[in-house]
Amino acid sequence: MRLNRLPLSFPALALALLITGCKPTVSHDEVARVWSPNGQVAAILYEENGGATTSFGYEVELGSKDGSEQKLVAHLYGAQRNEGAYGANLRWENNSTLIIECLKTKTPATIGGPVNFNGQRVEVILRTGIEDKEAHAGGMKFNLRRTAP
Repeated sequence: MRLNRLPLSFPALALALLITGCKPTVSHDEVARVWSPNGQVAAILYEENGGATTSFGYEVELGSKDGSEQKLVAHLYGAQRNEGAYGANLRWENNSTLIIECLKTKTPATIGGPVNFNGQRVEVILRTGIEDKEAHAGGMKFNLRRTAP
């Protein structure tokens, strides 16, 4: 069948199938959790994977000890720990200062704070230019599965 003999509704049908059949699937997986020194607040790193045509996105949330409360405090797109490894590292400097470390991001990061969370004032600081030479190439979720027993 030649293309110019297709019914006029074919382009509309093709577009509808493309839109409904190719919905992007974005994963949202916890890849790191670090507790504050007093054990009252968790910093949780989530990796978002939209597929081969996008970079990894990372969200940092604060979580309460009992799990009843969470608050988004940072978003990083295309964060890398070294030239081959995506992601970021979290560490608490003290009970009120959370440090997010990475080599670089593809777009400027969005950092909220300081925030009052679970009875604590928490300042969130992004430090770029920090290379993690030990991080394995690829996304963080992939490497969690790779190193799991």
